[in-house]
Amino acid sequence: MLELLAKDGAPAYLVSPLLTRAGVRHCFSTRVGGVSRSPFDSLNLGNPGGDIQDDWANIHENYRRLQQAIACNDLPRCWVHQVHGGDVAETRRGNAFENGQRADALVGDDPGKLLAVRTADCVPVLLSTSDGRCVAAVHAGWRGVIAQVIPSAIQRMRQIHQAPLLAAIGPAIGPDHFEVGQEVLAEFEARFSEGIGISRRSGPGKGFVDLRRAIRAQLLDAGVPDESIEMTGHCTFRDGELFYSHRRDRGVTGRMAALIAAAG
Repeated sequence: MLELLAKDGAPAYLVSPLLTRAGVRHCFSTRVGGVSRSPFDSLNLGNPGGDIQDDWANIHENYRRLQQAIACNDLPRCWVHQVHGGDVAETRRGNAFENGQRADALVGDDPGKLLAVRTADCVPVLLSTSDGRCVAAVHAGWRGVIAQVIPSAIQRMRQIHQAPLLAAIGPAIGPDHFEVGQEVLAEFEARFSEGIGISRRSGPGKGFVDLRRAIRAQLLDAGVPDESIEMTGHCTFRDGELFYSHRRDRGVTGRMAALIAAAG
């Protein structure tokens, strides 16, 4: 189970004991401990689309505070333009990385870079080899799950470094609040057997999807042992004091981030 670390006035974030033991610096952020004002209060790490925006100076300061809290203030942050797909970007040791590539996962073996993805209901997943030498940060909404972004990231990691894998599934919208239409249910029925990922039907053509259960199934299918997978029961929609939620706040909300750096 992920652990919540919080101190008065400092950024609050979740960590994975498994990843910590592997020697990788990492976190799943919350909305607590930053400088942004309502409706982005307070540890906002990204702007939504639309006319209502946070000041980018606030966002940069929030990243600085969070990176300092996890002892990564000296590392450049690598990020991608997330498109809800299955593409994976690489951040290799000794090579420059171009931020803004269109992808929904970053994989790398460079301890001098900090990999980052942003979420506000979608599922953040952090991966590491058991020795910490290769890591990944993945953004997985329902489209990313169907597009196999997590299996694709795992395949890329294994091409870089062969070692057992660890996985941490971060805070996301829970199955009691993620109601979808028939087209999404049909995608999950086609992709997963025995209704995995569909928690229940809610009426004609509608139902609730459990993204984290579907992701856990993909991790198991990719050969990650059950005992090497950690997750949290936090729901971004329900737990508004801790998390932003795109669905709950009707799009006018901030962003959390999942950060990870390979062991040196």
